[in-house]
This record gives sequence, C-alpha cells and structure tokens, in this order.
Amino acid sequence: MSKSIVVGATLAVLGLGGLAFGAWQVQQPRGPEYAEILAVQPVTRTVERPREVCEDVERVVSEEVPVEVPVQVPVEAPAPSGPAASRDPHRIVGGAAGAVVGGLLGNQIGGGSGKKLATVAGAIGGALAGREVQERVEARQHAQAQPQVQYETRYETRYETRERVVTEEQCRTVMEEHEETQGYDVTYRLDGEEQSRRLDTAPQAERLPVIDGEVQWQAEPEVREGEATEV
Repeated sequence: MSKSIVVGATLAVLGLGGLAFGAWQVQQPRGPEYAEILAVQPVTRTVERPREVCEDVERVVSEEVPVEVPVQVPVEAPAPSGPAASRDPHRIVGGAAGAVVGGLLGNQIGGGSGKKLATVAGAIGGALAGREVQERVEARQHAQAQPQVQYETRYETRYETRERVVTEEQCRTVMEEHEETQGYDVTYRLDGEEQSRRLDTAPQAERLPVIDGEVQWQAEPEVREGEATEV
C-alpha cells in the first residue's frame, strides 16, 4: 500500500469525524447568549434656561405734601361813621362856643329890652352856627383820617417736597447653564467582538440577554442564586 493512499484515508476519516462532531453540536441545545457591557458614557450638552430673579430694593422718592401754613393778612378797619364816629355827637362844644360868640355879637346891637332880645337871638343863632361849623370840621377830619390797618391770621394750603424711602420688588431674567443628557454611548462585547451603540437610557445590568441576535437593552439585572432576598 502506498504512502499517499494511507494519508488520504487518514484525512478522510478525520474529515468524517469532524463533520459528525459538528452535526452533533448543532443538534445540542444552545444556552442563552449574553452581551457583556464594557463601558457606559453619558452624552451631554450645555443648554441655557431663563430664570427669574427677584429682590427687594430700597429707593428714595419725592412727593408733594399739602401743609396748612398760618399767614398774617392785613385788614383795613372801616372808618367810623354816624354819630358814634364823633366824641361829641350832639355838637355841644360847637353849639356852646357859637352861642357865646353870637350872644356877644347880639349884645352889641341896640339897647334896653331890644339889646336883650338881640343877645338872645345872637346866642341862638351862634349856637346853630357853631354846631354847623363843628359838624363840617369833624367831617373834614374824618375824610382826611387814614384807615386803621389790622391783621388777622388765616391759613393757606401750601405744598412741601418731602422724601421717603420705599421698598419695592424688582425682578430680572437671567440665563443659567445646565447640562442636559442626550443619551448614552454603550460599549459591549458580543460573540467575542466589541461593538458600540447610543441609547436613550443607560442599561440596567452588566450582562444583557440576546434574543434572535438582538440585545435586550431594557432587561432587568439577573438575580443570582444566594442573592435573592426572602420577603
């Protein structure tokens, strides 16, 4: 038997054995597959958000305030009139003086009983003339007299400027920066090959099951034996 025939027969036997072993592996039930999480990196961005900030601020304000102020105001007193305006309303002084002068003048006229009548008539006429003269003199003095000035207190409303401190709330809008998470870059190993994928939420376990070639990203962490908690 040649050497080549022996080598060929050996290879044929080995090949048939390998095929048989592979077929046996295919027929064996496969265990569950898992993807191993290697790293989880949050993906963030900086965003600005408005925020209202309020604070109490003191400031000085001016305002007009009405004030009642006493004022001395001159008032002209009315000039006296009528009989009360004279110290001698009946004109006695003028009448007496006129009677004396008229009697003296009448006494110079005539003689005897006629002289007496002339004296009496002169006294009467002098008295009337004296009263008339006194009345005219007093009227002239009254016209020339200056009116008396008096003062009375009155109140006027005036406005004064006053300052006061008021406290008021002032608000303003400020922009604040915040870090906003857009997703998570996940690096995992599946079938011995490292892969990566961006997810909206971070995986909850370090090992995730794979069903029909798809990694179950939302799977809950496995509870291993001895870690279960009795209720």
